[in-house]
Amino acid sequence: MANDYDSFAKAYADDNETGVNNAYYERPAMLALAGDVAGRRILDAGCGAGPLFAALRERGATVSGFDKSAGMLELARRRLGDDADLRVADLADPLPYEDDSFDDVVASLSMHYLRDWGPTLAEIRRVLKPGGRFLMSTNHPTAEYCIARMNGQRPDYFATYENTGEWTTATGQTIVLTNWNRPLHAMTDAFTAAGFRISVISEPQPAPEARELFPDAYHLLATAPSFLFFVLAA
Repeated sequence: MANDYDSFAKAYADDNETGVNNAYYERPAMLALAGDVAGRRILDAGCGAGPLFAALRERGATVSGFDKSAGMLELARRRLGDDADLRVADLADPLPYEDDSFDDVVASLSMHYLRDWGPTLAEIRRVLKPGGRFLMSTNHPTAEYCIARMNGQRPDYFATYENTGEWTTATGQTIVLTNWNRPLHAMTDAFTAAGFRISVISEPQPAPEARELFPDAYHLLATAPSFLFFVLAA
């Protein structure tokens, strides 16, 4: 069953905690883009087991988070404590927060699970304070296209299309994930249609310490981006 995070929450969270793509590439890049967050109120949209939530809180932010998976939120609560503001909610649905509630919204590798970004971006803009920021990472469109071509497929880069693949965790559990690939212009068009201004487009390098820990993966990430990062102003 695709995207059934409740069934593989622990295995996924463990890989997220220490794997090169998350711990040494995506998460450091998101924190670097966020910068000084002390005193800011931040919403972690699709927070999973809470590693980014924890890192932002350690840097002085007041953080709230939600995720569609109750299993992932159970792990997040173990990490963050019973007083953490965590809610079960779907990124595709209206958000359970008041207007103008947050200085920043962060979404780490969660937007590409949605076919239509329009309603979600409108909700994110609604809960952001005027001048607030939306920071997000997503699958890099050219990376997904190249992987498909290497696997013998002939996708249309300019289309928004569904992609399902299998991934084996370090513990040997097979995970089935389905996401939606879209071209860069479809992303930027969705941002501007929702009233955002693009402040930053980033294709970062992996953290330097990954060079010795994951030499092959480090070389790949350092020469071909896997994820694409944006900072948007409301």
